[in-house]
Amino acid sequence: MTTTEQPVIVLVHGAFAESASWNGVIRRLHGHGLAAVAVANPLRGVEGDATYLRDVIAGIGRPVVLVGHSYGGMVITRAAAGNPAVRALVYVAAFAPEPGESALLLSAKFEGSSLGGALNAYPVASGGNEFRIDEAKFHHQFCADLDADEAALMAATQRPVTERALTDGLTGEPGWRTTPSWSVFGERDLNIPAAALRFMAERASARGTSEIAGASHAVAVSRPVAVATTILDAAEHVRG
Repeated sequence: MTTTEQPVIVLVHGAFAESASWNGVIRRLHGHGLAAVAVANPLRGVEGDATYLRDVIAGIGRPVVLVGHSYGGMVITRAAAGNPAVRALVYVAAFAPEPGESALLLSAKFEGSSLGGALNAYPVASGGNEFRIDEAKFHHQFCADLDADEAALMAATQRPVTERALTDGLTGEPGWRTTPSWSVFGERDLNIPAAALRFMAERASARGTSEIAGASHAVAVSRPVAVATTILDAAEHVRG
């Protein structure tokens, strides 16, 4: 479905990141006359996080291009299902699950993720554990292609994720099955192996796939031009 109305770009961060991780991308989207909203993803569980995202989309009241990073891909996949406001999906180093698949399952589907050894876990009052990346390991694990000062800031502002969120399987049909999707990711992603990201993009019949040489998991921060270019491609498709 195409529209002459300019879509709003809705950006959903993943685990161990936060809304400001989209700042460089947003600057470039604004430069092309596109409005953008960076959502504060609760990171509590796929179904609840997707429900919150649907509320944000409803409040915008316009067609949207839904963009997810990492675990945010789980959330946009669920939120887009049966939602006519969502006209395109962009997966930025993100999970694009089938029903029943979780972030944890998909990250282990191919060799190469070293995330498990970088995590600190602690119990939360609501039950189960919460995870954050050890600050001493954050730079290498999450954003090796950024300078040390920026990596230290990202480590300090990271948003922890619950164990439940990472182990929740997708319920219902995936949004990418009926909504056109695009994929962009880094060749040197240590959280989600590039092989897994390639596999999911192919399975979702992505309209465009861009693998960025040398880029880390934090590809939206380190390579905002490449990420914005993919989003602009999706927005152009929506406008027809």
